Amino acid sequence: MKRLIMIVVILAILGFIAIQFIPVDRTNPPVTREIAWNSPETRALAQRACFDCHSNETVWPAYAYVAPISLMLAEHVADGRDQLNFSEWDGRNEGYEEIVEVVTSGKMPLPNYLLLHPQSRLSETEKQTLLDGLALTYEQDPPR
Repeated sequence: MKRLIMIVVILAILGFIAIQFIPVDRTNPPVTREIAWNSPETRALAQRACFDCHSNETVWPAYAYVAPISLMLAEHVADGRDQLNFSEWDGRNEGYEEIVEVVTSGKMPLPNYLLLHPQSRLSETEKQTLLDGLALTYEQDPPR
């Protein structure tokens, strides 16, 4: 029994080491066209709560280089950029209504993201300020 446990532990360690070699895309492509924000405050709120997954200005923390977390983060960022990318406003982006729904429902920022980034948590007042600013921003500069 002791030998079996040792084999399982060794295999787990080897598996952990092996997954470190899976390539992970942690690039930040160039900004093709940033949204024309209605105010610096709206941009600051979006940057604080949204940019790590919804822009090409992702800050990749140290744990983003350790699998399996690196794999999960890269997938979250890729999915986030596909849905809404403030750095590629000339591409396909979610509409304002979808943003309102996910922000007011508490689906965004993701709860597991908030655990490691508590500064990204927005108060109800900040959420409303962000949504009001985004409404004006979408009005003056809709995605193309």
